Amino acid sequence: MKIVLYQPQQTNKRVHGQSNLDMLPLELIHIAGYPVQAGHECVVIDGSLYEQADAHRRVLEACDGAAIFATTGILGWMVSDGYVCAEKVRAKHPGIKRVIGGWFTSVMPHLHLKDGVFDAAVLGQGELTFRDLVDAIGAGTPLEQVDGLALWRDGQLVKTGHRAVVGFEKLPEPAWHLIDFKPYREGQLRAAALNDHVHMPGPPWIGKKSHYVGITYFSSFGCPEPCSFCCSPFVTERRWKAKSADKILDDIQMLQERWGPIDVVRFHDANFGVMEKRTRAFAEGILKRNMKLGWNAFIETYSINDYQLDTLDLCAQSGYYVAEIGAESGDAETMKRVGKPIRGDMNYNAAVRLHDRNIWASITYIIGFPYESEESMVATLDEARRIQLRCPNSSTHVLPFRPIPGTSMYDLAQELGFQAPEDIHFWGGQTEYHLQQTWSVIPPRIARLRKLHNHYTTLYKGLAHREPGMFERVARWHLESDNMRFPVDAKLFALVDKMEKRLFKKKEVKQDLVDQALG
Repeated sequence: MKIVLYQPQQTNKRVHGQSNLDMLPLELIHIAGYPVQAGHECVVIDGSLYEQADAHRRVLEACDGAAIFATTGILGWMVSDGYVCAEKVRAKHPGIKRVIGGWFTSVMPHLHLKDGVFDAAVLGQGELTFRDLVDAIGAGTPLEQVDGLALWRDGQLVKTGHRAVVGFEKLPEPAWHLIDFKPYREGQLRAAALNDHVHMPGPPWIGKKSHYVGITYFSSFGCPEPCSFCCSPFVTERRWKAKSADKILDDIQMLQERWGPIDVVRFHDANFGVMEKRTRAFAEGILKRNMKLGWNAFIETYSINDYQLDTLDLCAQSGYYVAEIGAESGDAETMKRVGKPIRGDMNYNAAVRLHDRNIWASITYIIGFPYESEESMVATLDEARRIQLRCPNSSTHVLPFRPIPGTSMYDLAQELGFQAPEDIHFWGGQTEYHLQQTWSVIPPRIARLRKLHNHYTTLYKGLAHREPGMFERVARWHLESDNMRFPVDAKLFALVDKMEKRLFKKKEVKQDLVDQALG
């Protein structure tokens, strides 16, 4: 059979621009592993490489003669783009079986199925379920006999047998050959790539604001943590299945031989650092194989505190330069409700350990959890402030809580009046935490303090101007004195910044006219 696999656009380009092109269609090449082995023809189309209309046109053309159309999505624009593309496939190719999987689908399958846009939704880990689904479609077997699916029957949602999470040794190899890496490399090296959405800084030996060539990679599936605001416990059953360090290194070297030099690997794991022994072996392996490689991965603060110091030293030496950290809260009681085993100054101490090894930490906090007190939110803002001052290379992001389906916090938000939307495109619009609030119980005073924290840390880190000036010095004073009661300077900065942008734009227009005149 012919199978068309569509990776939806990572971002709404009309709003956020081009997404960074180190993000590969990993989900699709993983589920394509078995069909390729079985002799089926798989076509992968990555929407992020094209404008939306062009991407959908390519999908519709590829669906000629195909038996299956499959797509995926996590909360955000991918959900909306994948759904719209599937609607077009149904209209032009009504006989094709339409399937969707992914994190959002696993917790809200009815939104994909109730209008008949999709014939089946894959729940949780998808490789084996998709294998059996392909076999069933090929043999004409009822989909009710395939474990791990959600179906729509007689106006209601029906789930088939449970599918357990398995290790990578039971899964086929990803179909890496389905990716033509040339457009990803070219896209990352174009002049405007430094402004791409979710673009990471380059590793130190290349330069923060220099071009690099990177890839994304899954080295593990799932997370053992019970976090009450995250849907991972529901989707992955708190299982953590990981590849060995040698397997990861072998894959990266294989891809470098296939695609050419790779500077950075961005691990898209829910929790890379669960096992210190594996992390250490990976870092040692990079050094032993003389691989010049920058890498970033998510790691918990309690892992950083528990790791031996020489393990962290090896990580830094091997090229670990950006650590993604979910610090969540600076309040002990709220942290208990979240469910993470983080106590006392563990977040602060972890940030210091990383900073002192020149590993840049991207640290996220959340305020406005259901039933969270103002005192708890202030404690979180204060911890973020202290970390930012001690670790200027780090970035502390204080984000407003957003209800995620499939979580206990989602249910608590509904208790407090959150109306769960049934429009799938609403969920497709939920992307930028710091710009959008689905629902919030953050008091106005705290919301103001959060905005000021983000403003002053941005100035303190030197992200607004190339050379530090008066505003940067005042920002440092605000953070050091913890005084944000009279932010007159913030309003003045906004006015000056607006005027500078207008002036800069006029200079650009004038220069364009000069260039045109000179031919």
